[in-house]
Amino acid sequence: MIEVADGVLVATSRVMSTTSTVLHGGGEALLIDPAWLPDELDALADALDARGLRVIGGFATHAHHDHLLWHPRFGTAPRWASPATATLARDERAALVAALGADFPTALVDLMGRVEGTDAALPRASTPAGFAPELVVHDGHAPGHTALWLPEQRVLIAGDMLSDVELPLPFDPDDLPAYLAALDLLEPYVECAAIVIPGHGLPGSNAVSRLDADRRYLADVVAGRTPSDPRLANPGMPAEYERLRAMVARA
Repeated sequence: MIEVADGVLVATSRVMSTTSTVLHGGGEALLIDPAWLPDELDALADALDARGLRVIGGFATHAHHDHLLWHPRFGTAPRWASPATATLARDERAALVAALGADFPTALVDLMGRVEGTDAALPRASTPAGFAPELVVHDGHAPGHTALWLPEQRVLIAGDMLSDVELPLPFDPDDLPAYLAALDLLEPYVECAAIVIPGHGLPGSNAVSRLDADRRYLADVVAGRTPSDPRLANPGMPAEYERLRAMVARA
């Protein structure tokens, strides 16, 4: 784990550069999107133990399989998400479990997606000392997708948005307007952020330029122009570009 701000730790998976974020203070920790391979989750538990941190809560930014995970060693603290995320985690559980693969350990499968919905601030009992996360709920990338803004630390935990490696990924069939609205909603936080932590990629101090790049890319696709975004060269992104082109064509 690397410390990107006071009390804010980030670990990065070897798969899709998926990030796990830990907020800690007073010997307690809140886990955000712990991810995502079994040995990585176990290593995260080792790192928490080594720091003497007790998990008092979890948060899932959205209802995709790589963001709903947990490990028995994290304990039984309540795990939170937006109401829409909690509903999807329950109603689409079979598909989410299938996305983990047949060999995923049963103990981890059983814990995946066991989140409760909250449409307000996180309960104080789940929040470490020194933090007052603000939940920024929207429908970009997934219904009920949630960013967390840490005002004292000036850190924006963006979920699967504002990535340096992934292009904007609106969901099918007609999420592009919601995605653009989500970027507008995030803009005031972006302008204040010293650090942005994406769900996939590296934390950075360039939140404004990431937001601008996402808007340029989406504007190019909508206008029928070929984007010059360097993220198009990354694995999986050409297919996502074609998917978005098809979505725009159907609109």
